[in-house]
Amino acid sequence: MTQNLKRYFVKSLIVLALIHLIYFLYGYFTFEGIANIDIYTEFYRFKFYDDVSISHFFVSGLFLLFFLIFLLKNHSGQSYKAGSLLQIWGCLLLISFLTFSFFISYSFGMNAKLKTELSENDFNKDKKLLNVLNPFLYGFTSYSSDKLFNYENILYPKPYPVIRKEDTISPGEYPITETSYYSIDTIKALTSTFDKTTSKADSILNILGFDKDELYKRMISKRVINDSTEIIFKSVQVNPQYDEDICIFLQNKSLFKSIKGDSIYKQQYQSAKDRYKLLYQSKKDSLTYEFQKLDTLFRKYKIETSIVPKVLAQDVYRYRDNHDDPISGIQNTFDRKALAEKFTILDKLFYQPNYLHPNIIGMYFIVIFSVWLLLFLIYLPFNKKK
Repeated sequence: MTQNLKRYFVKSLIVLALIHLIYFLYGYFTFEGIANIDIYTEFYRFKFYDDVSISHFFVSGLFLLFFLIFLLKNHSGQSYKAGSLLQIWGCLLLISFLTFSFFISYSFGMNAKLKTELSENDFNKDKKLLNVLNPFLYGFTSYSSDKLFNYENILYPKPYPVIRKEDTISPGEYPITETSYYSIDTIKALTSTFDKTTSKADSILNILGFDKDELYKRMISKRVINDSTEIIFKSVQVNPQYDEDICIFLQNKSLFKSIKGDSIYKQQYQSAKDRYKLLYQSKKDSLTYEFQKLDTLFRKYKIETSIVPKVLAQDVYRYRDNHDDPISGIQNTFDRKALAEKFTILDKLFYQPNYLHPNIIGMYFIVIFSVWLLLFLIYLPFNKKK
C-alpha cells in the first residue's frame, strides 16, 4: 500500500470518527431523562422511519459515494500484490463497519446521559430505600397472603429466623394439629466431632442442652466443607404470635429490587434489620422521614402517588401496635406497576445494554459484509487498470 493510500484511509477514519461523535452528542442531548423511561424504552435500534435512521441512511450513502469516487480517482492503478490487497481488504471492512454503526454511537450517547442523571451508586441507594420500605407498600389485600407475610419470613431480631413445625396431637378422621416455631442455629466443627462419640463432642452438645441423637432429630441440613461439618438445626422454641415486638411488617422479606453484586440473603437481612430499627428503636419522626424520601423518589421517577408521608407513618404505627386489626385502611396508594416496570427497565439499561438490538443483528451484518464485498470488487479491477 502506498503512503498516499494509507493517509487516505486515515483521513476517512477521522471523518467517520467525527460523524460518530456527532451522533453520540445527538443521543446525549436528546435523551428524555429517567422520569420518562417506561417499559418500551431501549437503546436505539434502526427503525427506518425516524430522524436518526433517515439521517443515518443519507449520511452513510453520501460518505460511501464520495469515499469510493476519491479512492478510484486518486488511489487506483497501482497493481498491488496480494499482501497489500489483503491490507486494503481489512481497511475497507473497518470503514464499512464504521459507516453503518452511527446509531450505536447514538445509543452510547443515550447511555452516557442516563449515567449523568442517575449514577449506579444513586440507583442502588434508591433500591435500598425501596427494599427497606417494601413491606409497607403492598396493596391491602396482599397483607392477608400467608405466602407473603408469615413468621418464617422474619429475619431480625434474634431468635429469628424461625422454622415452622406441625405436630399431630390427635390423629383420626379429623386430626388435631399443633403448630410450633423453632429458631434456627448452626454448628460448625470438625467432621470427626460428629462422626465419633468423644468427650469433646459430648461437651459441645451438652452446652446446647441435648445429646447427639437429639441433635440429629432436630437437624435441618448437614453440609461437609473440606474437613469440617456444618449442621443447621432447630434450636429453642419461639412464640412469635405472642411477641409484642413482632408485627406484620416484619413478616415479609421480599426485596423490591436486588442490588447487583450483593448476596440476596445479606440484602434481605440488612433490610429487615433497618426496618426493625425504624419500627421499634428509632424516633417516630425517622419513619416519616423515610416516607418523605420515598415521596421524593416517586417524583424523581415520575410515579403517580397519593402517599402522604406523615399519614402513612401513623397508619404503620397503628397496625404495628394492634396486631389483630386487618390491614385494610393503610393509605399507601401509588402506581406499583409503573414503578416495578421502571426499575426493571433501568436494570436492563445498566446491566444488560443492547447497543445492537437482537432483532437487527442478522440484517445489520449482512449489509456490512455486502457493502464491504461490493467496495472491494469495484476497486479490484480499477487497481489492475493503468
